[in-house]
Amino acid sequence: MGQVIWSPTALNDIDAIAEYIARDSVDRAALFVSRIIESTDQLQKFPLSGRIIPEIGDKSCRELLYGFYRIMYRVEDNDVWITGVVHGERDWKPT
Repeated sequence: MGQVIWSPTALNDIDAIAEYIARDSVDRAALFVSRIIESTDQLQKFPLSGRIIPEIGDKSCRELLYGFYRIMYRVEDNDVWITGVVHGERDWKPT
């Protein structure tokens, strides 16, 4: 069983989203962050449980959906690297 590792980019994404939500409610922002992180706990046991990211088409690049957000990750060996968190309505292109 591997680890779930958050990239600096993904952590920055969460911080930016939390700052935006905190404009209305600091409590809701904190709840959002904890629930996003909790939603990735399953990946430690089931790394392939997310769907393949359609824009990429690579079996190792997957995503979980949490509300309107896409939690993107890459599976490497036994580890899961969370690479980004974006709103589903946002125009996203792989880099």
